[in-house]
Amino acid sequence: MLNDALFSQMLLAQEAVQISFRLNGLLALLAGILILLIPRLLNFIVAIYLILIGLIEVFGLRI
Repeated sequence: MLNDALFSQMLLAQEAVQISFRLNGLLALLAGILILLIPRLLNFIVAIYLILIGLIEVFGLRI
């Protein structure tokens, strides 16, 4: 029983990491495209990206 509980917790932790990486990748892709299309927005895009990633990491958000 203990092994089953540990295994299920490991699976849940693995899913959270994968979801987090997907979100980071999506944000990075969107930021890159916007920078290519509108280079003047570079400062704002970088600032918003860093704020979003910071909030996700600090509060441990899982989306």
